[in-house]
Amino acid sequence: MAENLSASAQKVQDVLNAYNLSLDVLELPDSTRTAIDAARAVGCDVGQIVKSLIFKSKRSARPVLVLTSGANRVDERKIESLIGEPLGKAGADFVKETSGFSIGGVPPVGHIQDIETFIDEDLLEYEQVWAAAGTPNAVFQISSQDLVKITRGRVSSVKT
Repeated sequence: MAENLSASAQKVQDVLNAYNLSLDVLELPDSTRTAIDAARAVGCDVGQIVKSLIFKSKRSARPVLVLTSGANRVDERKIESLIGEPLGKAGADFVKETSGFSIGGVPPVGHIQDIETFIDEDLLEYEQVWAAAGTPNAVFQISSQDLVKITRGRVSSVKT
């Protein structure tokens, strides 16, 4: 079990504990802010890194979370067709206000409000994936199937 975590990482650990899965948040000495940094830090393929990207819908101004493989770029048009409205960029303040976390450490769970979530189908090619855990150097490993379960995300084709 993880000990002495920062407040944001502990918040994520507490949420993960509620799912009764053996998932431990790790705070690493090196940054995991980018997918390449994270893959290097944990020793996995960049495709196994879960990038948590929050967008802001243009008409309803609601947050939309896309969990995509670290190897992929999100095709915003695909997300727009899934949500039925155009997407805009979410600034740092919007991300923090809707998720409770800062860009670079947004986890797939534990947000301030419910956020509609889409999961890159390519993540399911991996048995295990790594996701951010509240800070730019905190991560946790999870099975791709459990990621789908705990986020209640909709598995979709999201890459360019």
